[in-house]
Amino acid sequence: MRSNIFDQANQAVATQERWSLQSTKMLRVGFGPDVLAAKGAMVAYQGQFQFKHEGAGSVGNFLKRAVTNEGGQMMRVSGQGEVYFAQNNHNVFTLQLEGDAITINTSSLLAFDAELQWKITTIGNAGMLAGGLFNLEVAGHGTAGITCHGTPLVLDCSQQPTFVDPQAAVCWSAGLQPTIKNDLKLGALIGRGSGEAFQLAFHGPGFVVVQPSEGRSVLPG
Repeated sequence: MRSNIFDQANQAVATQERWSLQSTKMLRVGFGPDVLAAKGAMVAYQGQFQFKHEGAGSVGNFLKRAVTNEGGQMMRVSGQGEVYFAQNNHNVFTLQLEGDAITINTSSLLAFDAELQWKITTIGNAGMLAGGLFNLEVAGHGTAGITCHGTPLVLDCSQQPTFVDPQAAVCWSAGLQPTIKNDLKLGALIGRGSGEAFQLAFHGPGFVVVQPSEGRSVLPG
């Protein structure tokens, strides 16, 4: 049998690293220690594994999930071997945390070391204004895998205010405290708005990762 899908470029990449990109779209994690991942993110594995629902970390987390249907529905992955993670053909990148923290839009979460501390955060009452504003903050020492619609752009927020569509914000430095910039005017309510009524405003030491996609904005009804 001969096919170009068996070319070297399509073979699994042999590596001793625990976290490695197999392509721009797929992440491989070697086990060992447990991993928390977005439900449904596993596309293949080799070895012996268990996949279990990961409950909310606190009563507050549970309430936010119940109200918003967000909060990063996760599974715990345990076992020996290697697991391949992907999400809807989105690009994947990893961040190595070394005692610092990152805030991730829950829709962009792929997987992270279970040893990392995590909690669900929100931007004031912004969850009622637009989707994707309940986020996951992870901190400590370990690795996180994050998805992005297209090639990500990293913007430095330390020199000047940076404004990002809520659906385009993938992740940002946890030290940043974004606020909602509201440009909603009467015209938007009768179908004559620009479609850019809400932005996340970032300003301070740190960065925000932006994807070249806004998804579907959800305006207050």
